[in-house]
Amino acid sequence: MSTDKWFVMGVDLGSTTAKAAVVDQDGALCGTDVVQMGAVSREAVARAIEGASIAAGVPREAIRRTVSTGYGRRLVPGADRTFTEITCHARGAAALRPGVRLVIDIGGQDSKAIIVDDDGLVERFAMNDRCASGTGRFFDVLARALEVDIDAVGELALTGADGLEVSSMCATFAETEVISLLAQGQDKADIAASVHRAVAARTLALVAQVGRATPAVMTGGVAKNPAAIRCVSEALRHPIEVLDQPQIAGAYGAGLLARDEYRGARTAPTARDAATETKMASSSPGGRRHCASCDGVLDGNHVHAGGPVMLDLQRND
Repeated sequence: MSTDKWFVMGVDLGSTTAKAAVVDQDGALCGTDVVQMGAVSREAVARAIEGASIAAGVPREAIRRTVSTGYGRRLVPGADRTFTEITCHARGAAALRPGVRLVIDIGGQDSKAIIVDDDGLVERFAMNDRCASGTGRFFDVLARALEVDIDAVGELALTGADGLEVSSMCATFAETEVISLLAQGQDKADIAASVHRAVAARTLALVAQVGRATPAVMTGGVAKNPAAIRCVSEALRHPIEVLDQPQIAGAYGAGLLARDEYRGARTAPTARDAATETKMASSSPGGRRHCASCDGVLDGNHVHAGGPVMLDLQRND
């Protein structure tokens, strides 16, 4: 390794996975790792960081700066600073797919629609973090009710017919409805297909808050689900492009921001990210949240079905 070459790292700690990306001084993605976890976990972060470093062939001590992002970004040890997942997914997606204008991120606990400008910065975004419908957790609920592996639920949905509808988008009630449909003898594939269409309709409503744009990509683990890609594309009436590494977009974006800061660049969207974080915080009231749709008290598997928060950001960084 050349003595004058340096590296930075981006770490994305989500609600169900920890991702890390090593980026070199030219902005190239050198090594990544994705670690599945049951909950926010420092151990998973450590494994992802080690895995990305090994994949890049870069010792941990050679990393000059680390930026963290995601649901648990403040829990990442050794991070020099944090950025929101909104900012990092936009930046990473723009690097993975130059020219992208719409980023749809479906994570484990929330979903987001982000309009991206020419520089890979966020122009405006809409976010639903109050309801499990349309998130990775919703697909976990579906897979559990159908008794199929989560990695197989998308392929199953692709074989389903269009006639069936699942009426409830509440994660708790949808599981009950799916079990009821199974008891009626409905085909598993038809049920899976109907849930994917319902999720796509919810995603379309979120995109409507920011406006449709192309090219469009999806980031997050749900982007690996072929039925989700197809159904969202059909709902939007234009194709969602598939990234080679959709789960790593946030970590890559964080790594690019770390690179910019280490180089002393003045382009880091600090003010814009601060406005994003303020709006995200105001949309998520503290304490136990209450579901207005089902009038139920929530637990860790069920999040309030409130409308999305939308923020329009001006170019004044």
